[in-house]
Amino acid sequence: MFLNSHTYHSLRYGTLSVEELVKQAVDSGAKELALTDINTVTAIYDFKKECERSGIKPIVGVEIRRENQLLYITIAKDATGIAEINRLLTNYNCEGADLPQVSPDFEKVFVIYPLQNIPETLKENEFIGIRAEELNLLIRPEWQKFLDKIVVLHPITFKTKKEFNLHKILRAIDQNTLISKLAENDFCRVNETFKPLEKIKEKFKRYPKILGNTQFILDHCSFDFDFTTPKNKIYFTENKADDDALLRLLAYEGLKKRYPEPTKTVIDRIEKELKVIQEMDFAGYFLITLDIVKYSNSRGFLHVGRGSGANSIVSYCLGITEICPIELNLYFERFLNKNRNNPPDFDIDWSWQERDEILTYIFKRYGKEYVAFCGTNVEFKYRSIFREVGKAFGLPKEELDVLAKNPMEVHDDNKVVKLVQKYGMLLEKFPNQRSMHSCGIIISQEPLTNYTALEMPPKGFPIVQFDMNVAEDIGFEKFDILSQRGLGTINDTLKLVKKNQGVDIDIHQTALFKNDKNCNDYLTIGKTIGCFYIESPAMRGLLRRLKCENYPTLVAASSIIRPGVAQSGMMREYIFRHNNPTQFEYFHDVFKEQLGETYGIMVYQEDVIKIALHFGGVSADDGDVLRRAMSGKSRSIKKLQEVKDNFFESCARKGHPEQLSKEVYRQIESFAGYSFCKAHSASYAVESYQSLYLKVYYPIEFMVCAINNGGGFYRTEVYVHECRMGGGKIHNPCVNKSLFETTVYGEDVFLGLMHIEKLESRLANFIPDERRKNGGYTSLENFIKRVPVGIETLQTLIFVGAFRFTGKPKNELLIEARLLMVHFKPEYRLPTFFETPVQEYELPVLKRNRFEDAFDEIEILGFAVSCSPFDLLQTKFRGNIMAKDLPKYHKQQVKMLAYLISRKHVPTKKGTMFFGTWIDVEGNFFDTAHFPDNLQKYPFQGGGCYLLAGMVEVDFHFPTITIFKMAKMPFIPDPRYAEDKEMRYEVHKKINEDVSMTWRQPYPQEHEIGLPRLKMVEK
Repeated sequence: MFLNSHTYHSLRYGTLSVEELVKQAVDSGAKELALTDINTVTAIYDFKKECERSGIKPIVGVEIRRENQLLYITIAKDATGIAEINRLLTNYNCEGADLPQVSPDFEKVFVIYPLQNIPETLKENEFIGIRAEELNLLIRPEWQKFLDKIVVLHPITFKTKKEFNLHKILRAIDQNTLISKLAENDFCRVNETFKPLEKIKEKFKRYPKILGNTQFILDHCSFDFDFTTPKNKIYFTENKADDDALLRLLAYEGLKKRYPEPTKTVIDRIEKELKVIQEMDFAGYFLITLDIVKYSNSRGFLHVGRGSGANSIVSYCLGITEICPIELNLYFERFLNKNRNNPPDFDIDWSWQERDEILTYIFKRYGKEYVAFCGTNVEFKYRSIFREVGKAFGLPKEELDVLAKNPMEVHDDNKVVKLVQKYGMLLEKFPNQRSMHSCGIIISQEPLTNYTALEMPPKGFPIVQFDMNVAEDIGFEKFDILSQRGLGTINDTLKLVKKNQGVDIDIHQTALFKNDKNCNDYLTIGKTIGCFYIESPAMRGLLRRLKCENYPTLVAASSIIRPGVAQSGMMREYIFRHNNPTQFEYFHDVFKEQLGETYGIMVYQEDVIKIALHFGGVSADDGDVLRRAMSGKSRSIKKLQEVKDNFFESCARKGHPEQLSKEVYRQIESFAGYSFCKAHSASYAVESYQSLYLKVYYPIEFMVCAINNGGGFYRTEVYVHECRMGGGKIHNPCVNKSLFETTVYGEDVFLGLMHIEKLESRLANFIPDERRKNGGYTSLENFIKRVPVGIETLQTLIFVGAFRFTGKPKNELLIEARLLMVHFKPEYRLPTFFETPVQEYELPVLKRNRFEDAFDEIEILGFAVSCSPFDLLQTKFRGNIMAKDLPKYHKQQVKMLAYLISRKHVPTKKGTMFFGTWIDVEGNFFDTAHFPDNLQKYPFQGGGCYLLAGMVEVDFHFPTITIFKMAKMPFIPDPRYAEDKEMRYEVHKKINEDVSMTWRQPYPQEHEIGLPRLKMVEK
């Protein structure tokens, strides 16, 4: 009798999860249940599985609403009917078609109208839904003629009275109004809960025809779906045989290039992979991926194939990846094997500038009916919960800010806040809106509307109404099309080096980079600012601790920096064993056999699977569950617990002592969701080497391109500083030299107009475009005639020094600008055949303090260019020692003067601590540690220079200063405001720092972990 039920996927309306909805249906005695979420089919596949587990017949449809009005309920007779409903919603979501007031001509869909929207005539497949409380209407004669077309309408929306209130809060959030201002038709009726099936039938017992009609719909609808068959585009060519043959041909063509003299190991590996690919019908997936990569190559784009796909020698030979799996002993089964319950996918990165063109190609090449992004459910989060719920209760903005920013224990203890907390907590994990998956694309064999309705988010590419987990469940292998700024930096550097120096660099010659002594010397000392994935303070510290001087060590470093390895204590232990290879024992022989190259420490996801299989003796299926858990893809806590139980049972059978098994599983468990597969780390390491090679040999061009690609871990000022350290002569923006982005002429680097905060992007592009078309600007007056600029923008350009080519001081240019702009009319900005002579003005000579320019730059660019921040200090003290000398001062106290670059928040059991990154007066970087008790006395006070006093601790070649005292040193007052005391220190507030905040649980200390360094003897 339940033809109209909602889950919380009826966004901001329903309050029930799929599991709760089905459980209640079982408890009510239902044998069939129709899921009809509002304008979505998001939950239908999870619903089918849950119904089958519970012994209920699943039926699916959609409740069609326009804004707040219920138009009709659609219920699919079969898969064809679902597709019809999906097309209706897709036309509405993506094509701008309106939802019709009366249902279209469906062939395989039943339609149920509410009493408020009955059409003049009903088609054969159309019915009228009537609620129990509306039955008295049937007494009237005019309703008698409809008896053959009436069905029971008992909507399901919530479970309890509390959830009814929660539903009203959701409606208020959706309507952006107060709960008290909701109209009656804005929310559901108070009886939209499950009732025992017999009670519902009792209410309709006088109308057996209505009950019969309802049962007729239930009997004639079903939702049959095969979860096991692949749904992706099956063939790249016309059939499987041609796909297999083409893949073999292309793989062997690539083999000749990758391995000019292939060994038996290489031939055996490629044959083994091709056999598995053929048996698993995966050739089409490889060929489609290759097709996308070939298009990318034809456009001159760079890409990085990473993730477990880099375990494949076939993908290496095809050019999808750049990792030789033989060199790193990567095993193909990590990517594709018959025990995998879910299909794998390729992860491919492009530059952030080029990704959209790749996406456009995919959608055009394979058809918009067949291609879409995976969706994702954006859940209510802590801040949004309290802000949205509080707003529905009518709290003012000031109180909403307090609720959103502070933990619950410090909220006001009043009645309204208690209600906000009570209902807010119920919203945790509720979907709030659907969005686009960041990178996952599916390419379907059949039109996607056979499986789902599509939506069109603001990004402009359609999305399916389910997420990546459901996509995998129903048989889609997604393609991860990602973007990053590191590739943009590399690609732009190659072009700039070619333009400036006439040098062609083959960036794919990674073997040369990996064996380059200068590159490895940079790695060893952590001189990697600007280099993809290895530039953060933590990573640079790790490189120095490991004295990283080769590719395998960098591959390991790329994974052990991940939280899972750090959290388990294995990062610390790896550093020790790497530096002291004779001072430890493998605590079990399996670890020596399987993890010899990483000193018996689990570093990669593969290591965890190896230990689970070879030490624990678990099944391959359980190993796959662990893999998915480590990839963050597992949704079944119950399944993970089963694997844990199986592990300990198997360990006991193998005779392992319980203490040993517990330690091994502790290490396994700590990895969940936070580790890389080895191939992924290797892919990152290759890109890091590519970046590093360019930084070593073309430092100016490389740093310019890092600046233009938005940097990475640090703010622009840091990359400008690093460019200067690499030999670049930094210049402020200039209307005659600068482009929109930063550019370089020899060693002269001109900051781009894009860095001027108050300059509109449109104008920043127009200025160099106009210069290219009609020649350089000859004077301020000439510039005003050619560029549509207002007086405030003109003053900003003058203050930043953009007109210094005129040879006139800023004060004189400002007066001249005002005189010119007083009588100037914008309509006169037209090119003229004869340039009128520039009008010269007799102006008073005005003196400027030499530091006025620096304060102009801080105000306009965010940092000083014409001098160092140390030059602006009131003190002449520059510290007792410099950063380069710190390793000599182990366990000694030092006093240093330094400029703050960044600080990272780190939670500990004793409170918040910070790690700071600084530069000294020579421009070299060093790091500090600030513990909670010390921070209470000596807190950070924003960007600027600080006097630091502390103890040097050299930890495996890497010096850190543990701070005892810290004081921010005053800069000179702003000379531009010598007569205005209130403004003298105003611009100082713009001096920046980078703050990285983390809210994870504190990592355990070394003594709390107790990671065994000696062999654990079996008893």
